[in-house]
Amino acid sequence: MKTSAPIANLLVIRSPDIERAVTFYRQMGMTFEFHAHGNGPKHYASESNRFVFEIYPQRSAADTTRHVRLGFHVDDVDGVVQLLRDIDAEVRTPPTATEWGRRAVVKDFDGHLVELVTPPDRPPDGPPTA
Repeated sequence: MKTSAPIANLLVIRSPDIERAVTFYRQMGMTFEFHAHGNGPKHYASESNRFVFEIYPQRSAADTTRHVRLGFHVDDVDGVVQLLRDIDAEVRTPPTATEWGRRAVVKDFDGHLVELVTPPDRPPDGPPTA
């Protein structure tokens, strides 16, 4: 039986302050809904291109996702990095031309490293064409 490669559809990070965390990702252009499932904790969820990104509350100091590195394609790396600088986010690697396109690495307010890339084939108003 031949199967195709899996496609990521969900990523959950944890934060001790989900309100503060969602501020960072909203600044990148993500939109969020606040909700809970059944008796589960209230959290934020953003869905784009059938991919769900959720920010859940951290339950304890050991319940961390801080060492997970995240990556997002964005329309304008330089513009997004400036928006993040405006809210005092730490820029670890400033926007630079690379073989993958224009790339930067920033740190969110909980310590996650977030790689931002504008691929060279990305049109100015949407995802890459295939």
